[in-house]
Amino acid sequence: MEILNKLLDKNALSGLIERFGKEGKEVYAPVKENGIIDFAKINSIDKIDFECIATKQSAKSLVFPKVEKILSFEKSFDDISVKNVDISSFPEVVALGTRPCDAAGMIPLDAIFSTDYKDEIFNARLKKLTVISISCKKADEYCFCTSVNGNPGNTAGSDILLTAISDSAYFAEIVTEKGKAILDANADLFKDTDAFDKKPHLAEVKQEFTAEAINEKLNNLFDSDIWDKQAMRCVGCGACAFVCPACGCFDIQDENKGRKGVRYRCWDSCGFGLFTLHTSGHNPREKQSQRWRQRIFHKFSYQMVQQKQFGCVGCGRCSRTCPADMNIAEHLKEISVN
Repeated sequence: MEILNKLLDKNALSGLIERFGKEGKEVYAPVKENGIIDFAKINSIDKIDFECIATKQSAKSLVFPKVEKILSFEKSFDDISVKNVDISSFPEVVALGTRPCDAAGMIPLDAIFSTDYKDEIFNARLKKLTVISISCKKADEYCFCTSVNGNPGNTAGSDILLTAISDSAYFAEIVTEKGKAILDANADLFKDTDAFDKKPHLAEVKQEFTAEAINEKLNNLFDSDIWDKQAMRCVGCGACAFVCPACGCFDIQDENKGRKGVRYRCWDSCGFGLFTLHTSGHNPREKQSQRWRQRIFHKFSYQMVQQKQFGCVGCGRCSRTCPADMNIAEHLKEISVN
């Protein structure tokens, strides 16, 4: 649909949050607790941290939880009964205050769970999610969204994108039908406006390379020694995958007691040594450098071939979180000129 432009003041945003609560919607937003800013359920605007550059974790857990039950089972003498999770019980959720990179991360994540096989559970959660993002007015040295086809005011993945144009007002871009449904139901809270240049109100993020350049360079780098060099400090902890808004690797685990059990889906990472370990004991990616290479190839080569989407949105979380101070943007820049 064509993007609709409106104005929304901060008091009206507060009223919108209250209405979401009365409608039974769960609202999640950046909240600071014990020095850590992360997405948490809120019921008022007062709890939201509007100044953070990025939350510790991305918003992907709202559609792809860290651990989720996918079915339960019970064994009888001659049969097994299986009960799938009730997707109709999933709540309506609003992700408020996500950054444009987080919102854009929903696109490659959706591609992972929908390209060959449409994952019923993921898509049920995604269908009930509305994303109201806020443009970035500041960035740090880890942000590189402009190098992977994003920008601090990118509308991709958002249903509504808000850009702060003063201390009390937002320029609101209504991007999708979900966003328009909110506008139609709360028209009294939005004001009409003409087209607006939001660029002066956005952070500046210098473009260092392009995702397309990385994709092209990788064609000749599979056997390069660059992977040994870059992975020298990697400890294989998987933190980069767990904070990434676009990583979709998971494991399946069964827990049972007697004849009853539950099957869970939980986050996993291609950076783990056990990820590709065969029952025979053979591991086709036995070295950490091979696993680092897989991570880069997956995000900038394999995923583009399979799902027509790059698997990185330039949020910089992986670099902020890495205990060994590995910086993916620096590594990608090195690859682009190699």
